[in-house]
This record gives sequence, C-alpha cells and structure tokens, in this order.
Amino acid sequence: MNLKMTSHHVEITPTMRSHLEDKLGRIKNHFDQVMTVSATLSINNEKEKSLRNHAEITLHMKGKDLFAEAHHEDMYHAMDLVVDKLDRQVLKHKEKVQDHHHQTHKNS
Repeated sequence: MNLKMTSHHVEITPTMRSHLEDKLGRIKNHFDQVMTVSATLSINNEKEKSLRNHAEITLHMKGKDLFAEAHHEDMYHAMDLVVDKLDRQVLKHKEKVQDHHHQTHKNS
C-alpha cells in the first residue's frame, strides 16, 4: 500500500506519519486490495476550536475509491476517527464483493 501524505498549515512529523501508517495497517489486514492511500492533514484556524484539525483520506482500490474525513481538536484523534470511518467502509465493501462472487445460480 502506497501512502501519499499532504498537509496544509501543519508540518507532518515522522511520528504523525508512523501513527497513520499503524492505523492504516488495520485496514490492510481486513482488505489487501488497497493500491494507494492519499491523506491530507490540515488546520483551519477560522473554525471553532473543536473542529480545527481536519484529516481526510482517500483509498484507491481496483474499481472503487473510498473517501472519509473527520474533524477534532487533536490531530491524532482526527486521524483515528477518519481511519475508523474508512475501516467500516472497507468492511462493507468487502462484504459486497464477497456476496457478489459467492452467489449461486439456480437452474429453473
């Protein structure tokens, strides 16, 4: 899984990058067909304090892209929230793919 991180008004530290990579590892354990991950971390000082830190991630998979975003007053919590949202989306997508491939056709 290739991880591309960008930021606006915040410096991405090695700790932040490793934290996000560790969290994304959980998604990779559930579904290994993720090709690339694009993450954007930003701080918007114009918003109220509890919503300033913004994290958004797009997962690029074969035939499908999943997107999620989260706001929190702490950047690490915002990253955790967005990965949790994506994890639920990936599990739902995985169930759909598996259900579709395992359908049996009955002879009439």
